[in-house]
Amino acid sequence: MPLSRRHFVETALTLTATALAGMPSSRTNGAEPESSGQARPNSTLEKLRVAVIGVNGQGSAHVAQWLATPECDLVAICDCDPAAYVRLCEKHFKDALHPPAYVQDVRRLLDRKDIDAVSIATPNHWHAVMAVWAMQSGKDVYVEKPCSHNVDEGRVLTQWARKLGRMCQMGVQSRSMTGMRETLDFVKSGRIGDVKVARAICYRNRPSIGLVDTPAPLPPGLDFDLWAGPAPAVVPTRQRLHYDWHWNQITGNGDLGNQNPHELDKARWGLGKQELPKRVVSVGGRLGYIDNGDVANSQVTIYQWDDALLISDVRGLPIKSPVTFGLKNGGPFIKACNIWYGTKGFAVGPSYASGAAFDYDGNELGAWSGGKYQHHFANFVKAIRSRNHKDLHLDIEDGHLSSALAHLGYVSWALGKTVPPGTRPSLAANDQHVVDTWDSFEAYYRENDVDFATTKLTLGRELTIDPKTERSTDTEANRLFTRDYRKGFELPRV
Repeated sequence: MPLSRRHFVETALTLTATALAGMPSSRTNGAEPESSGQARPNSTLEKLRVAVIGVNGQGSAHVAQWLATPECDLVAICDCDPAAYVRLCEKHFKDALHPPAYVQDVRRLLDRKDIDAVSIATPNHWHAVMAVWAMQSGKDVYVEKPCSHNVDEGRVLTQWARKLGRMCQMGVQSRSMTGMRETLDFVKSGRIGDVKVARAICYRNRPSIGLVDTPAPLPPGLDFDLWAGPAPAVVPTRQRLHYDWHWNQITGNGDLGNQNPHELDKARWGLGKQELPKRVVSVGGRLGYIDNGDVANSQVTIYQWDDALLISDVRGLPIKSPVTFGLKNGGPFIKACNIWYGTKGFAVGPSYASGAAFDYDGNELGAWSGGKYQHHFANFVKAIRSRNHKDLHLDIEDGHLSSALAHLGYVSWALGKTVPPGTRPSLAANDQHVVDTWDSFEAYYRENDVDFATTKLTLGRELTIDPKTERSTDTEANRLFTRDYRKGFELPRV
């Protein structure tokens, strides 16, 4: 019979009590644990058993994709907030005789031997620790972007994936879209010449989260100790707990680490860079309003390799005038997109699944589109079957490099100083693409009447990076490449 809302609530609360009745398993901090008993990754006959962790936001989309993947059975849902499970069941399983089991504590979920893979869509501060725990317990991992909360975590994730032979994919779905893959094939074909500059654009209107002086109200039944995990177990001061964690550094990474990893990844992909840049500088601020957020809402970051530039352009206030950067085609840009500049022409990716290329006279050279969100999940399943991480469209090492770009931008900005509007960094200051960016960025904050007496502009510190060690020459910066982990939620090191 169809399950009622009351049944969902009662089931969730009962399972919550059950999950909390026993002591959680201990997690290792560097030592490889005993096998969980999971032993089906090479099977081509049986369905893969999957669990989703974190379903208050993006995780709900994960559930829909796993349900649409014939080779998989969705066997469990894990979230520290039982109400999230109830909402999920009402959306996807109202008529199901056997909905996925509910588990509140991720440690109890990972102890289960009937799960082959997990997908993680929790707040960012949990991504790496949870992914390592899952790989240690014998499970393959699909983890949302950014795969890490800081620079170090992505490299640690990669080390564990290689050591344990686990498949670990980051959730930037454009990597598996046929239209985007064809666009990038064209970018790399030489048809637009040598590509040495790329833009990663994120123009998403992000309103204020409000300003309060009281802790966020906690949803009934939520286990806040589990929600906090590696972060300090202090309820944040803001209007709501869920979603707004993006705009506090202790749990999120701002839009530079929220939306822009999609665009940073595609930009780096087009440039063909498989290492961190040598120089980074970021300029911006939480402009236009004062609230409980503490990361920039508007931020331009310049990344420089010896022979290439990547320009990240994040704007959270309204875009009031068209932005074209002088291109005859490919603008205005009002949401999120990429541009790759070659010596003979340029390409634009206006969505996750499409792209077009032009010469500098505006003549179209080609256009491509196609792909589904689900293709990225199907690619993950393919790699689980083959046990070859090279089959992944976004293996965790690539995920690390793209996520680390966002973290480097934050570190530069966090170590910066307040400057008058119009101040520009010296890095690549004479490059015309960089000049155009600063001209456009300054016009943007003037059009939004930003009051710099109350919301400050910060010129970040220019960082020098050794791509081989993934360390800066700046000791203060290196301290921000990691974090302090709360006892019991430490990041296991190889």
